[in-house]
Amino acid sequence: MDIQWYPGHMAKTRKMLIENLKIMDAVVEIVDARAPIATANNDLKKLYSNKPKILVLNKADLADPETTAAWVKYYREMGQTAIAVTSIKSKGIKEVIDAVTEAAKDKVEAMAKKGVRKTVRAMVLGIPNVGKSTFINKLKGKASAKAGDRPGVTRGKQWIAINDYLEFLDTPGMLWPKQNDKKAAMRLAYIGSINDNIINMEELACNFLMDMYEMKPEAIKERFHIDELIPDGWELLQKACKGRGWILSGGRLDTERGAKVIMDEFRAGKLGTVSLERP
Repeated sequence: MDIQWYPGHMAKTRKMLIENLKIMDAVVEIVDARAPIATANNDLKKLYSNKPKILVLNKADLADPETTAAWVKYYREMGQTAIAVTSIKSKGIKEVIDAVTEAAKDKVEAMAKKGVRKTVRAMVLGIPNVGKSTFINKLKGKASAKAGDRPGVTRGKQWIAINDYLEFLDTPGMLWPKQNDKKAAMRLAYIGSINDNIINMEELACNFLMDMYEMKPEAIKERFHIDELIPDGWELLQKACKGRGWILSGGRLDTERGAKVIMDEFRAGKLGTVSLERP
């Protein structure tokens, strides 16, 4: 499935990020714990390579806990600060604040020797729909940043003052110009980081059901009342439509509706905890 996904406004966003990185003491990159590799923006990595980075594996409640723990261990063994976070429940938020403070400790101490109380600034980065705005809202303690469950809600930069000496810059979600890895692109589509309006949802659901057939077959069998699992995405989608009663007049299967519901239920965690990638 070919996906054209780089809207024109993202080039403008990239320019804005580059300009603001100059004044940052640290970078907080938000990825989806279910697919931390696919949701990392490698296009920006070289731009902040000289900045301390805290990697936040967000939506950890939707991912397999053991796999997320393995990811955190993997990144930490590579010398990368990584923290599993569930923003909607504020779990892990304090750890991120502490990590940012620790990352800027040397700069703060150097300024203190000059008699200056330095304000630490951190930029929050991430591709669409990894939970950046919800993360910011929990940091602040109230809905200062607009949050939503669809990609592209946050369009402009927003400064969030945690206290007098710690500020986070929330930025719009930004994809990279080209994705050559089709499997990674598919995972981005699964979790909703690519706008559903540019995707063939039936094809997406068929691919997803096949991946779940390999990774967690009992979850789709139980959730969609599938009588017999077979290694065919289209057949699985049709069986799901029969099992859940997504049927049009005349007995025709409503595969369009079925595909949408299947993806919505996965994104909402109704298929249980699922990790799409493993270290």
